[in-house]
Amino acid sequence: MNAPAPSASHNGSDEVVKPTNFLRQIIESDLEKGSYAQRHWGGTPGDAQHHQQGPIDQAKIRTRFPPEPNGYLHVGHAKSICLNFGLARDFGGVCHLRFDDTNPEKEDQEYVDGIIDAVRWLGFDWKDPSGEQNLYYASNYFDFMYRCAVYLIEQGLAYVDEQSADEMRANRGDFTRPGVNSPFRDRSVAENLERFADMKDGKLPDGAAVLRAKIDMTAPNINLRDPAIYRVRHAEHHNTGNQWCIYPMYTFAHPIEDAYEHITHSICTLEFEDQRPFYDWLLDHLRSGGLIDAPQPRQYEFSRLNLTYVITSKRKLKHLVDNQLVSGWDDPRMPTVVGLRRRGYTPASIRNFCERIGVTKDYAWIDYATLDGCLREDLENQAHRAMVVLDPVKLELSNWAEVFGSAEHLEACSLPALPHPAEGQAAPERHFSLGREVWIEREDFAEVPPKGYKRLFPGNKVRLKGGYVIECTGCEKDADGVITKVLATVVPDTKSGTPGADSVKVKAAITWVGVADGVQAEVRLYDRLFTDPQPDAGGKDFLALLNPDSLKVVTAYVEPSLKAAQPDDKFQFERFGYFVADRHDHRSDKPVFNKITGLKDSWGK
Repeated sequence: MNAPAPSASHNGSDEVVKPTNFLRQIIESDLEKGSYAQRHWGGTPGDAQHHQQGPIDQAKIRTRFPPEPNGYLHVGHAKSICLNFGLARDFGGVCHLRFDDTNPEKEDQEYVDGIIDAVRWLGFDWKDPSGEQNLYYASNYFDFMYRCAVYLIEQGLAYVDEQSADEMRANRGDFTRPGVNSPFRDRSVAENLERFADMKDGKLPDGAAVLRAKIDMTAPNINLRDPAIYRVRHAEHHNTGNQWCIYPMYTFAHPIEDAYEHITHSICTLEFEDQRPFYDWLLDHLRSGGLIDAPQPRQYEFSRLNLTYVITSKRKLKHLVDNQLVSGWDDPRMPTVVGLRRRGYTPASIRNFCERIGVTKDYAWIDYATLDGCLREDLENQAHRAMVVLDPVKLELSNWAEVFGSAEHLEACSLPALPHPAEGQAAPERHFSLGREVWIEREDFAEVPPKGYKRLFPGNKVRLKGGYVIECTGCEKDADGVITKVLATVVPDTKSGTPGADSVKVKAAITWVGVADGVQAEVRLYDRLFTDPQPDAGGKDFLALLNPDSLKVVTAYVEPSLKAAQPDDKFQFERFGYFVADRHDHRSDKPVFNKITGLKDSWGK
């Protein structure tokens, strides 16, 4: 099913009333009850003592966006970014950007830089009103995480397990069978402290031991069956180098990171719902031990973004990149933020999309057309219009010299660049020339027209948009019967904008580009990367569902106004849709334009 799209409303004034959702209701209730009104903030992340020594936190709430730097952000992350930063903004709070960099084998500085750039491009910042830069790295908390692990051992709440991975897996049980206690579960506190120190000091090889929380091997929730919280990994970390050879597991690190940063509302997707009992178990014990301050963070889950014709698995996206099935993480067909940016989507269109689809706990698919609709709304009144010919064939006006006295004569023409300028602003214009030869779309001529065809065919008249009425007289073909030139005559005194413009009635106006001043350009016609609306559902082979027509590159002609186009400039190519000058490959002497989306949704029709 496709989810309904809530939209913002107005309360009778110019103030926009945002649609409510369960997270907003939770925050509103917490603020009304003063749940966090007496919370202190030490100015930086820290333990309980650090925060207790600070003043009352001026941020009413603290949220966080905590990406793991093991790939580029995708459109699902954009939803989380807009949600966490948006809630903090709307409720007088602060949102932290925190890198959850606890896995050294898959993380890279390249991804860190890309994430920072993506969040900023979407229009968000992690600076609070006092000027603090709330940009943090989980790896900077490794000392505190180790201290927390030692505390759990000292309290008899954690132990070093030296079973093999296969033994641990078998003894964990499943949904129908309880787990079996590890033979190492009843080690003494002293022995566990010693073995954990051995892990930290590099005395054990990878996989030889893990530190596990000691909870309940018969718990119905498998996540509470003594989960692993530390592992041995002799790997260099992008931030801490070789300082550590043990690294915390995500489920252990994440709640500690939230508490260390004094997060109030820890918002994540529904797949972490089963982890919430461990999240609370861990923070309850650390708060009792005085390591973290009260009130402790609370975790809330919402449904992840399921967008049709898209996959958001980082592993699968990386497979596409590594196997050169796309040109890179920023390939305009990719659902990554860098890919969407290069395709031509605007920050406002993505923010509006995330607002429109809402926040629920329901599993639903959002139609990709919703995102394209937000893009069209954003660009409708700001993207300059231009004419382009994507499948060119030459049109010759055979009586041009007779009408204008010279075969080389050029008629100056113009059209509005923006049909609906902002109130009080003059409509900008674009200028181009009409001469004896122009480029037209091959589909705009039919030697034998089908029923209802209104464009060029022998004996029919059409208007060259912004120019003259012309009458088709025929065509020329090559030896293979392919049409190489369309022939027509210009009807004098019918130029657009002149008194004679309406003297000849026509049923169609066609777009064109003058041969004299048109600009040759590479146009990349992008379409959806997959042919199936749910390529990542039900165990499907997503590689078998790649769309072979997701990219078509054509040599086109564009009107001369586009000579001034700069990378990232966006246009509406009349009749075809919205296009953007490629942010990497576009040059003034070699223009390259990417198709963003059509003027209306036509996928599958």
